[in-house]
Amino acid sequence: MSNIILIGANHKTALVELREKLSFTSDEVLSALEKLKQDPNIKESLIFSTCNRTEVLYIPETGDQIDHMIKFISRHKNINISEFKRSLYIYTEDDAIRHLFQVASSLDSMVVGEPQILGQIKQAYRVAVRENSSGVLLNRLMHKSFSIAKKVRKETGIGDNAVSISYAAIELANKIFSDLSQKTVMLLGAGEMAELAVEHLISNKVEKILVANRTFKNAVELAEKFNGQPVKFEERHDVLDQVDIIISSTGATEYVMTHDEVKKAMKKRHHNTLFFIDIAVPRDIDPDINSISNAYVYDIDDLKNIVESNIEQRGKETIKAERYIEEAVVKFRKWLEGLSIVPTIKAMNQKITQIVKIECDKTLSGMKHLSQADIDAIQRMTQAIATRTIHDPIRFLRNTGNHRDDSLYLNVIHQLFNLDIREKK
Repeated sequence: MSNIILIGANHKTALVELREKLSFTSDEVLSALEKLKQDPNIKESLIFSTCNRTEVLYIPETGDQIDHMIKFISRHKNINISEFKRSLYIYTEDDAIRHLFQVASSLDSMVVGEPQILGQIKQAYRVAVRENSSGVLLNRLMHKSFSIAKKVRKETGIGDNAVSISYAAIELANKIFSDLSQKTVMLLGAGEMAELAVEHLISNKVEKILVANRTFKNAVELAEKFNGQPVKFEERHDVLDQVDIIISSTGATEYVMTHDEVKKAMKKRHHNTLFFIDIAVPRDIDPDINSISNAYVYDIDDLKNIVESNIEQRGKETIKAERYIEEAVVKFRKWLEGLSIVPTIKAMNQKITQIVKIECDKTLSGMKHLSQADIDAIQRMTQAIATRTIHDPIRFLRNTGNHRDDSLYLNVIHQLFNLDIREKK
């Protein structure tokens, strides 16, 4: 039976500095999947990378290929294994399945119950399908993760009052300024995270919102949607004297706001408090800005305190969600075990059918006096005998029970019927 392996690092195991080194851009995902497709040691693969986690889900040809995959990550991200190996979690088989279901259901998120994670996983899967790096097992596993996530959200209260990273960022701003209604906020980036942040800002009665994005058209569209003001990305430094809070969530690989730029702007704004919330990975805001008087930078790890305040509230719903996930893991395992039985059933059916045909043809060859109708009747009868003969063994294989070792019974069947079952690649 094929192994299911998941290797990753997330906000629980790695600091933001390491996560941003391990993070895959969209282009890097495409490049990595192409290489894994050509790797004879890997059957199927999928890469999932967000600001809080990077995970590689794969099916190896043989064994688990864990060291092989860690070396692959090291080469592809140009980072020494010693820098990140201790921060990795490695799950195999049911543990890998369970972890995926937990991630998709937002039980493993920094903010339990946040809704964006499922959309991000679906996008990662769409990329894997488009690049033809996923196959029968991962396709089935991913679709099962989507359905269990939907069930958890629908049948538990885990999504009630769910806070996203964007919401946690606004909560943090609220605590510092106490009244956001009189503050001006600038968003750097116009993607999903920025849009969620705008919604939370409006709920906090913020009236003046500036939106800066590399693609000015996107900034205009988001600004229009919420009655904000679009700003060209190149002008982001020029308007620092007008804003109180900057929330940044771009996909840039370098800082979009540096220490020197902010230091220069602080003189112009008479050193009034300037608050940066950096929810991007890699980080958008230079952490050295914290050394400037009245300038404060909070990155994604700083939001953990706000996040943790929701954990107790969602405890009971999480327990219910975990029960649904355990049921889903058991069902998926049974499906996997069923896959290992199918080749044996086919081989057994083929062997019996072939024996019956050979013996029937041999018998009929000496009975020239029979009409075609008689011959057809005898052939149907012998085939029916063959089908009935293997009916009970097949039913037994398909229903060996939850507490039996299927591999033991498969081995006995192979020996009884002298079957040669080899996995076809």
